[in-house]
Amino acid sequence: MTPPYVLDIQGLRITLPGTARRVLDGVDLTVAAGETVALVGESGSGKTLTSRSALSLLPPGALAEGTVAVAGDDVLTMSAEQVRALRTGTVAMIFQDPRAAINPLRRIGDFLTEGSVLTRTMSRTAATARATELLKAVGVDASVLGRYPGQVSGGMLQRVMIAASLMGDPALLLADEPTTALDVTTQAEVVALLGRLQQRFGTGLLFVTHDLDLAAALSDRVYVMYAGRIVESGPAHTLFTRPRHPYTAALLASTPRLDAPSGRLPAIDGQPPDLRTEVTGCLFAPRCPLATEVCDQREPDSRSVPEQTGQQAACHHSDRLGRSTADA
Repeated sequence: MTPPYVLDIQGLRITLPGTARRVLDGVDLTVAAGETVALVGESGSGKTLTSRSALSLLPPGALAEGTVAVAGDDVLTMSAEQVRALRTGTVAMIFQDPRAAINPLRRIGDFLTEGSVLTRTMSRTAATARATELLKAVGVDASVLGRYPGQVSGGMLQRVMIAASLMGDPALLLADEPTTALDVTTQAEVVALLGRLQQRFGTGLLFVTHDLDLAAALSDRVYVMYAGRIVESGPAHTLFTRPRHPYTAALLASTPRLDAPSGRLPAIDGQPPDLRTEVTGCLFAPRCPLATEVCDQREPDSRSVPEQTGQQAACHHSDRLGRSTADA
């Protein structure tokens, strides 16, 4: 029986040495086969750590609770051998900076094929043929196999990274800010490429980004993360046109737009809570314009938003954000 989700994170809590509270606190997140899910939020909110948990790439000394099921198997309970097998074929990651992820002293052809050859999942001939096929799929000529990373552009190298991530036919693809280091034109090309490849291979995609416009254009569903917690989730169109958490609304208001009124761009006052300090109640309360006494006293539960299918928000005052952002 095929698992309903290629990624099913439930109640994920991660504690690091020297912190007063959890880095991730009760994260629930799912990705279905062939679905694109965006995980958005400010830097330091826990997006990358959440995605890397699917590869068991946790910081030294991290204590993890909950479940992180990839294709039905819980990564947190796997042996080292099982994790290696997982990384070889079931799940792959596209990192933010391709030049930091690819050995500059090895030819690109070696980078693409060595994993499959060393794990004996393919012969060298078959791996080279597969790499050539995938390079063609991402719009790169096979002549790049004999080049070194420093001999190609950043955009081409990111395409190579995407091809490498598909070498093992993964059920789940993790993309951690894959367009941040690229110029705007190349960003658009890479995003379009990911969409085409996902349709072709039926891969589930978790797209980590701080770019809300990109998340809206690319994803089927969106999770909004703040200080290690999911504060809102739902279908991309609904969530970005009718947000029900003040943090989501603030992120949207601070996004630069060509049709925005002249003047200073709105910003979210204050800073996220320090991990070295215990916090009661809602973590966003000190920065929230809607905060009341109950927000300081009690952490809000995530609740379904009435009349908005699939949308949930963890806010005591979500009913006060019923208007669309266009009317706000």
